[in-house]
Amino acid sequence: MATKLKTINIKGKQYVEVNERLKYFRENYPDYSLITEVLQCTEEHCVMKATILNGGVEIANGHAHEIKSASFINKTSFVEVCETSAWGRALANFGIGIDASVSSAQEVATAIVNQSPTKQKKVVNEKKSLTSTQFDAMMKAIRDGESLVVKQRMDSYSMTEDQRKLLTSEIEK
Repeated sequence: MATKLKTINIKGKQYVEVNERLKYFRENYPDYSLITEVLQCTEEHCVMKATILNGGVEIANGHAHEIKSASFINKTSFVEVCETSAWGRALANFGIGIDASVSSAQEVATAIVNQSPTKQKKVVNEKKSLTSTQFDAMMKAIRDGESLVVKQRMDSYSMTEDQRKLLTSEIEK
């Protein structure tokens, strides 16, 4: 692949995000199809298969498994994350965005988040600013009994002192 795709740095390695892989695929293979099949989906987990087809012939595929309780994002979007991960793996198996790794950036980020807090602090290079939407979601998660998850996620965001105090006081209630 001659085109250099945009990457992000996770734990010192460059990863091509699925949206970049998908954009490249749509621009360069307009006659190909990318379809998703739900293999299993319950209230707690989801398994999907994404397949790339050319004229009805399978060219590449990728599977993904997501657990609802695996991360803060998965709590509300594990089905969507599963589909995106399956797409990313199928596109990687097709040869798009695999200069450094077949894993999607989301898969790597989730794995890092699920590490112990001391390991997590070592691998986070840059903290993103906490948006008001993310802050509201964290407050809701605390009210829904997910204080531990929010407490773990707080260290991965840059936030105002007021935001930190409010979240901490809600967690300690």
